Amino acid sequence: MKKILFASILALSLLSCRENQSKQAPVVENAVDNAESSVSGAIKKNTRYSSREGNLVHEIYQELIKNDKNLQDLDTRIDNIQKDAETSISEYDDIIGKSETYYNDASALSNSVTDSVTKKQIEKEIKASAEKYDVKTQTIRDLIAKIKANRTTLHDQYLVFKIRKTLPEIEKYQSAHPLKTDHLDQFINKQNKLLEELKNLK
Repeated sequence: MKKILFASILALSLLSCRENQSKQAPVVENAVDNAESSVSGAIKKNTRYSSREGNLVHEIYQELIKNDKNLQDLDTRIDNIQKDAETSISEYDDIIGKSETYYNDASALSNSVTDSVTKKQIEKEIKASAEKYDVKTQTIRDLIAKIKANRTTLHDQYLVFKIRKTLPEIEKYQSAHPLKTDHLDQFINKQNKLLEELKNLK
């Protein structure tokens, strides 16, 4: 009899647990709630995220990337081309920069020449050589400027893409966490009651 009673209680307990589990709220499908705990916690606590600590747009976008091969591929390609751009122009920048430094240093030294005729002559030679090099490297400098401009444009466009991609996610988050006035109204009522009580105290 005791065994039957125990078995009945156990069966009822299991059924009750299953019912409670089925009544629990479903998991919210949005990248904000699924993001790293530090990020989602920052939103839930209404903590302001500074650029030094991190950026919520980037964090949500990284959450989206986790399950999207196309976004992963895009992110990798953009990262690689930005790094390659820096590598591609660094050698040219160094060579041109060294030549510019030389001409600046040579001009500075020419100022210390005391004989005015000699000074003018060497300044003329420095200027002629610098202008000749400028003409020789103009095309290279134009191409470098274009690569740098493209890097900036690519960076800007990717940021815009990330923002547009994550806007729906923050909107999903907002829908999943609606803000109701009930609690605030009740709290204001408590404040008002206490204020009224203070007014009536003598």
